[in-house]
Amino acid sequence: MTIGQVIRRFLIPAPIVTIYYLLKYGAKVSPKAEVELNDLLTIGKNTEIGSFTKIKTNGVLKIGKNVVIATGCCIVSHHKGLEIGDYSMIGNNTSIIGNNYRYDKLDVTIQEQGTISKHGIKIANNVWIGSGCSILDGADIGSGVIVASNSVVSSKIPENSIVMGNPAKVIFKRR
Repeated sequence: MTIGQVIRRFLIPAPIVTIYYLLKYGAKVSPKAEVELNDLLTIGKNTEIGSFTKIKTNGVLKIGKNVVIATGCCIVSHHKGLEIGDYSMIGNNTSIIGNNYRYDKLDVTIQEQGTISKHGIKIANNVWIGSGCSILDGADIGSGVIVASNSVVSSKIPENSIVMGNPAKVIFKRR
């Protein structure tokens, strides 16, 4: 972790972060959320970020306008980026993780091999992600999609689908 990351993550009081994002973007960030100040993060107008949500940026992270991110979520962008479209809703305790551990060398521990971001994550407009979901590197969720609670998404989901399961599969097409 760099000195800049330490300062942004641990030394800037949460109310300052809340005021900063309200003035800069018109976003409502709970003072109980952990959102670091970073030029890689952009938040759309009228977006709400709930208490105990953690947002960490190691790559570009774009959150659209009128997005609702509920309590207890964990959102981490990595080198390939992460994008959340306008009017999307993310349920409680959902994790959106834009990286994965390397594991290709058997003679080196997985922890020592570091992380990689192969594809990034794209969540289109008007998406509803239920509580407890895991959205992983490589997920590409089309507009109008509903992801049922506790589902795991790591691939492309066609627009206007309802998906559920681990891995998430289309169970219904909205019409």
